[in-house]
Amino acid sequence: MNRIQLADGIHAAFTDRHGGVSAAPYDSRNLGGGVGDAPEAVSRNRVRTAADLGVDPERVVMMRQVHGAGVRHVAGPFGDDPPALDAVCTDVPGLALSVLVADCAPVLLADPAARVVGAAHSGRPGTVAGVVPALVAAMTERGAEPSRLVALIGPAACGLCYEVPEEMRSEVAEAVPEAWATTREGTPAVDLRAGITAQLARAGVGDVRHDARCTIESPELFSHRRERPTGRFAGYIWMES
Repeated sequence: MNRIQLADGIHAAFTDRHGGVSAAPYDSRNLGGGVGDAPEAVSRNRVRTAADLGVDPERVVMMRQVHGAGVRHVAGPFGDDPPALDAVCTDVPGLALSVLVADCAPVLLADPAARVVGAAHSGRPGTVAGVVPALVAAMTERGAEPSRLVALIGPAACGLCYEVPEEMRSEVAEAVPEAWATTREGTPAVDLRAGITAQLARAGVGDVRHDARCTIESPELFSHRRERPTGRFAGYIWMES
């Protein structure tokens, strides 16, 4: 796992596929339910991951991600029936926010002064819908200042690998021009990282950091485009209690 200190008392992490109990093709730290893995293995992996990060497994917020732009402020976990959301934010110390991915971009945000953190799932549809700007707006309503925000964009399919039909590239670029890309082979592509970076800049966020690994090119990470069925890794963000 890649653990990062975003600011004093604010931590983030991106898991990888190693260190869990799931069998192939989900081997081994699959954190995603609903992808065909054994539920008991997913549950054990989630508990083990929380323990590895030093957070309470009962204080981890997980969403039912739907590739939209829905955002909610949370004060605790949703339980066994999470709502359809693609971003959450909190000002509660000790509450870990998580986002599951396997080519989409996990985006983590923090305002160290206002003590507000957020997490977003920004794949192609969510990037077009503006889930990350929506998260910035929701955090601003809770006292955050965009100019103070620290953003961390995690591993995702890169613009050199994320091939799409020409029509789809045009549709994405109409909403987010910076996401227009071309693969190494010269075919149409989408660059999620470039698009999200531009959205953050337009929202007033100046401190944008990256775990720039491409999921398709990185065998230590799950990638839906590289292999399916497959598992999900996660981005986490939390404030110390």
